[in-house]
Amino acid sequence: MKYVSSRGAAPVLEFGDVLLTGLARDGGLYLPESWPALAPDALERAATASYTDTAVEVMWPFVEGSMGHDTFAELVADAYATFDHPEVVPLRKLGEGLVLAELFHGPTLAFKDIALQLVGRLFAHELERRGEHVTIVGATSGDTGSAAIEACRDRPGIEIVILHPNGRVSDVQRRQMTTVDAPNVHNLAVDGTFDDCQDLVKALFADEPFRDRVNLSAVNSINWARVMAQIVYYVTSVARLTAGASPVSFAVPTGNFGNVFAGYGAQRMGLPVAQFVVGSNANDILTRFLDSAVMEMRAVEPTLSPSMDIQVSSNFERLLFELYGRDGAAVAETMLAFRADGRFGLDSDQMGLLAEHWSGARIDDAATTAIMGEVYRRDGVLVDPHTAVGLGAAARCRQDPSVPMVALATAHPAKFPDAVEAATGVRPALPGPLADLFERPERFDEVPLDSQVIRATIESYLS
Repeated sequence: MKYVSSRGAAPVLEFGDVLLTGLARDGGLYLPESWPALAPDALERAATASYTDTAVEVMWPFVEGSMGHDTFAELVADAYATFDHPEVVPLRKLGEGLVLAELFHGPTLAFKDIALQLVGRLFAHELERRGEHVTIVGATSGDTGSAAIEACRDRPGIEIVILHPNGRVSDVQRRQMTTVDAPNVHNLAVDGTFDDCQDLVKALFADEPFRDRVNLSAVNSINWARVMAQIVYYVTSVARLTAGASPVSFAVPTGNFGNVFAGYGAQRMGLPVAQFVVGSNANDILTRFLDSAVMEMRAVEPTLSPSMDIQVSSNFERLLFELYGRDGAAVAETMLAFRADGRFGLDSDQMGLLAEHWSGARIDDAATTAIMGEVYRRDGVLVDPHTAVGLGAAARCRQDPSVPMVALATAHPAKFPDAVEAATGVRPALPGPLADLFERPERFDEVPLDSQVIRATIESYLS
């Protein structure tokens, strides 16, 4: 498998190079040169196979040629041995064909673990094979940071620096990052929004002398390996519900668009998906786009679902590449205009490619709180605010009640105890390994929204 940039000007790379490169040198995001097809009997077998076995089969075409099959299978098995549920992503039926896919059974209680526990191991394997080291720099709106840190902590050949928006993540999310006592882990609290943090990371990648000097790499969902690993739970969900005999719909609370783009990737591989429902909070750039065909930036509003407090969804560029017929030059022109003008539009033919399968809804904080309370009263289930946004969008946009609707439960409710308690009267407790989280000392540096200061701070960590 070879990989191409969404902007068409960067070198075509193989998987190992894409893994370590992260963002393409032309500013684009890597995608596979072509989408592999699921085997004809893959879903039937996945209906009863272990999550690990299915994961190896689904992902193997993306990594074949970069390592041996047995080595890859060992890395996958080791990654998912860290999860506290034997099914890795169990399904919980809520009635009326609505199903929760619980993506939060990893070590940091969020869906990011599903990809990053594997990505950390892939990094370590590839770096050892090459005898190299990397400096991973990532931006987080809440969950990616802790999952990346947990995956990379204490691994030789890796220094990891995570930027989070100061005061704009939950206390649990912040402490999961800043209390990790490992010499290769560094946290920066940036005076800005997540979009600011993400822009800073992209600016560091665009500074080629700095990039080469520190051997920069990324674990955000701009890294293709993240998306690759997330494709798997779409496949296992369909397999367990219908064995592929009929389609399934998915509702996805969406911020940076990587999670739902993985579903699109699964669909391109042949997975029968009837509908993708995009759930947004007050930062509703994506749902406004699906309604109007115009992508337009606005100011970021703090909400109860901070991981979605985003106005620039980086992974949408991958979908744009597909909608433009894989014309990288056209994507590059559109993205430059978007940065300059804060908006761009698609024509009716391009939107027609989305209309059949895609819809979205905006769920504000009041509705999010009401949904958390309703789900607890009706089903006895606590859900976090992001999952509630997905459930609300599913209820508003579901087209065919006879088609199962899988809502992705992206975080454990204990990551957002204040919001959950306000909605339900129940304060969810952190699971055992994190029970003393608020007693642990924190380590982080507060920095201004200044790329020069951040560049110097990162280099000070490496000296």
